[in-house]
Amino acid sequence: MSTTRPYSPGDHGPESGEVPVVAGARVRRLSLSGASGIVPLARDFTREALHAWGWLPAATADRRAAAEDVLLVVSELVTNACLHAEEPDEIILYFGDAPANKVLRIEVADRGAGQPAPRTPHRAGRPGGHGMFIVQRLCLDWGVVRTPGVTGKVVWAEVGAPA
Repeated sequence: MSTTRPYSPGDHGPESGEVPVVAGARVRRLSLSGASGIVPLARDFTREALHAWGWLPAATADRRAAAEDVLLVVSELVTNACLHAEEPDEIILYFGDAPANKVLRIEVADRGAGQPAPRTPHRAGRPGGHGMFIVQRLCLDWGVVRTPGVTGKVVWAEVGAPA
């Protein structure tokens, strides 16, 4: 799990100002600016994408767990943007379903200047502050992309597709 690399493996890096995505990936995008009920809205949007991409309805416990992990990660990333960056601007989902890249990528864009990080040391009994720890535990990888000269950031996380 990386919190220092601003892009995922295989990407060309931040010099282009964009985070490249595998060719042929399915993409869904939802603007969250000015919306109310942002976290449930983002979860419903993600649930619809999971249905369209065959993750739901889940035929096995492993598939159901993978879908629930995705929904939890979306909740945590969007909640973090609400709490620490005023509100998220947008959520984008990418799903590369080619055999070599069965990964779902979640991106949440916001205008915040902060740097998300798991609280260390993590104390399970302490209320609050578990969001990025949960993201770190459930995801293959995650990170932050900033574009020079542009306010805000994109926090991304990648979840492996169920077998």
